[in-house]
Amino acid sequence: MTLAEELLDLAKAKGVQLATAESCTGGMVSAAITDVAGSSAILDRGFVTYTNAAKTQMLGVSPDTLSAHGAVSEQVAREMAEGARRNSAAQIAVSITGIAGPGGSEFKPEGRVCFGITLQTETLTETIEFGAIGRKNVRQSARDHALRLLISATSQV
Repeated sequence: MTLAEELLDLAKAKGVQLATAESCTGGMVSAAITDVAGSSAILDRGFVTYTNAAKTQMLGVSPDTLSAHGAVSEQVAREMAEGARRNSAAQIAVSITGIAGPGGSEFKPEGRVCFGITLQTETLTETIEFGAIGRKNVRQSARDHALRLLISATSQV
């Protein structure tokens, strides 16, 4: 059973709707979910907000937060997840913002990905350092981690 299939079964059993807010994965989490037949029962919507302007316009991420912390930060991941939940019918939303590579900097290296997961009253954030494992691998690893976050949050409902 794939992570998306596990998530679908669990979310259907719990009667939960989900939303995604993705930057560096460009919709890979939503795509993984919608690859599974019956996903319309659980996925309300997905936001692909690759630019800072999109994060602000679609999710309500504060320009001040972006300016102070940069797009790849737990602060922005928090606001992305909360914006996705607020702008959808979902009870749970996940967000991803990171540096898939190639490139990065001394302060924000390739493979750094920040995640947010929000339920109705709580938002948790974390940063995972996947390392310079290549753009494709960083994006796939981030997708899978986000699916695991959704499974964990859904199981707590």
